[in-house]
Amino acid sequence: MALVYQPVMQLSGILFSLLGWVLSCLTTYLPQWKNLNLELNELEIWTMGLWQACVVQEEGGMQCKDFDSFLALPPELRISRILMFFSNGSGLLGLLLSGFGLDCLKFGERQQEQKKRLLLFGGMLVWISGITAIVPVSWVAHSTVQEFWDENIPDIVPRWDFGEALFVGWLAGFCLILGGSLLNCTICSAEVHPSSVRYSVAEQQDQCQRLETETRP
Repeated sequence: MALVYQPVMQLSGILFSLLGWVLSCLTTYLPQWKNLNLELNELEIWTMGLWQACVVQEEGGMQCKDFDSFLALPPELRISRILMFFSNGSGLLGLLLSGFGLDCLKFGERQQEQKKRLLLFGGMLVWISGITAIVPVSWVAHSTVQEFWDENIPDIVPRWDFGEALFVGWLAGFCLILGGSLLNCTICSAEVHPSSVRYSVAEQQDQCQRLETETRP
């Protein structure tokens, strides 16, 4: 059973990890981390991301402006940039290492222990990448909730709301954690190599032949 399910689990882990990494990169550059609806002008929606702020107009489309200074950003956005870069880098490295450790590749068939280590280390990097992607998204969401319910801010002041990038980031982190867990589970599962099975069957046949010769009169 292990020989049947292990390649499937490895392939599923790689696919989930790849999907999560793509979504993580998309989250990094999406400008919809925060949305702001103006009651005075409902035709405009302001959005804020890690790199730029945009205004969406029904007639004029979207216009964006890059942030002039990294230090001028709020603390959660500055740290989110660093964490998302780390998430994307560790996820890419984990995918590469896990790819070289797959059993379906003929590369390094005689070095099974090294392939296991590559697969294990790659799965751990993918798992860490998922955690690192969830942390900044959740931090920005938490700060947005605190600002939305802050009683010190007058009611007439517009409040920021959750943007679409936050939900994409949560999905990316979930896919990365699931993919890394599946890759690591294949290492922990019991493995039965065909060569060892053939050797044990041949040994049992030899023992049976010996018993038959000994029991003959």
